Amino acid sequence: MKSLIVYKSIHHGNTEKIAMVLAEVLQAKLLSTREATPQIIGRYDLIGFGSGIYFGKHHHKLLSLVDDLPQIKDKQAFIFSTSGIRKLPIIHNFNKELRKKLLAKNYKIIGNFSCRGIDSYGPLKLIGGIQKKHPDQDDFDRATLFAENLIK
Repeated sequence: MKSLIVYKSIHHGNTEKIAMVLAEVLQAKLLSTREATPQIIGRYDLIGFGSGIYFGKHHHKLLSLVDDLPQIKDKQAFIFSTSGIRKLPIIHNFNKELRKKLLAKNYKIIGNFSCRGIDSYGPLKLIGGIQKKHPDQDDFDRATLFAENLIK
């Protein structure tokens, strides 16, 4: 299966670190949202879409890229993210908007992965940020297991 990971990672590179782990396991091509185009994405069978979480959702550049994708058939996708705050099922559905957009394009979503990442946005920088040690080795191990399960 030909695999691609498209990601947006800025401030601390949290998402890029996770994307690299996923790409290694999946033997996937790794492209930032700046490099990825709908034409390139269309060449792959399995596509991972990920970014940090900003105000409760994926980065707007990733969401815009998905908006530009054509309707497809027979493509699988997975979603991944990093965030400074813990995902609480009732309050935070970080994947909701991205998931909705991918489903509207007929992608079959086969999994999602999230972990914590250092966050020093806004007033958090005054205290040096939160989740300073993340992603950590446990996060990388969980990402590895997640990717292995995608290709079983």
